Amino acid sequence: MPVSEPEPKVEPIADEVFSGSEDEHDDDDLSDSKDEPLPVEYPGTVLPDLNVQEIDADQDLTKGYEPDTDYIDLIHLKISSLEDLNLSRFQKLESLCLRQNLLTSMSGVKELPGDTMEELDLYDNRINHISSGIKHLTKLKNLDLSFNKIKNIKNIETLTELENLYFVQNSIKEIKNLETLTKIKNLELGGNKIEIISETLDKLISLEQLWLGKNRISKFENMNNLVNLKVLSIQSNRITKIEGLEKLVNLEELYLSHNGIEKIENLDNNTKLKVLDVTSNKLTKLENLSHLTELTDFWCSYNKVNNFEEIGKELGKLPELDTVYFEGNPVQLQNPTAYRRKLRLYLGASLTKIDATYIHG
Repeated sequence: MPVSEPEPKVEPIADEVFSGSEDEHDDDDLSDSKDEPLPVEYPGTVLPDLNVQEIDADQDLTKGYEPDTDYIDLIHLKISSLEDLNLSRFQKLESLCLRQNLLTSMSGVKELPGDTMEELDLYDNRINHISSGIKHLTKLKNLDLSFNKIKNIKNIETLTELENLYFVQNSIKEIKNLETLTKIKNLELGGNKIEIISETLDKLISLEQLWLGKNRISKFENMNNLVNLKVLSIQSNRITKIEGLEKLVNLEELYLSHNGIEKIENLDNNTKLKVLDVTSNKLTKLENLSHLTELTDFWCSYNKVNNFEEIGKELGKLPELDTVYFEGNPVQLQNPTAYRRKLRLYLGASLTKIDATYIHG
């Protein structure tokens, strides 16, 4: 009776050093490989990886930088310790970018030079606490702590030169401890757990862009002093009424999609609006829009608007109107073939795009 051969041993495949990364090849590499015979594959065997990626230890990653360098960029390198980077060696550093690493603490920023640092980017790490070690970085203009695990805004009161501050996708519940940051122009707080627009926000008189999407906010409030605001985004919240925007006379872009708004109202003073997004709300009619003579974009998809005449009355005489979205409304769903032609008839000659499709002819 013949003896069967033993099955080949199956070796475990090593994890990729960069999680989720894909091998990249130049065209030259691909052409060279055509001249070499392909290895024979047998069931259950593992081919050796001839291009294994290796990552230096944290303490080795900054060795190639000169002490007088002003910019360090170490992205996606699984760095877990700021202290191991020996940052105190760089006393002329102006910008440090450590995006997409494994940092759980930022206490090591205390080693950075306070008199030169202007930009600190710790986007997409695992930081859960804003260390007091950041307080001496009083020249910072840009600070990005997005996609971390931060619950409280604190220890940044001394950073009075900040112009851009990013806290996107954390676990922040309250807007606080920002009163001294009066030079901020761009504040991003989207993707948190904020329920109230607090009085703190009203102190940021230089603010030009405010991003509050994907929170739990139910009411516009405490924004009367934001007279320089040009962009306001409060998408995917719990807003049911447009109000409290009367003082925002310089507002150019207003994003209100995915809320519970039933009526367009209280925009009498916002005559500089260029973009108005009310997608996915509960609107049944158009009203109070005809005075917005600088409007270029009106996005109203997935509401309950059903009257072409109404659309023409409110938007037909706006001289700058370029783009409209009414997809998913009864005007489109009940008139699928005539929908675009009717919109063109009721709207002005300036219109060039309907529902992301350009008008031809």
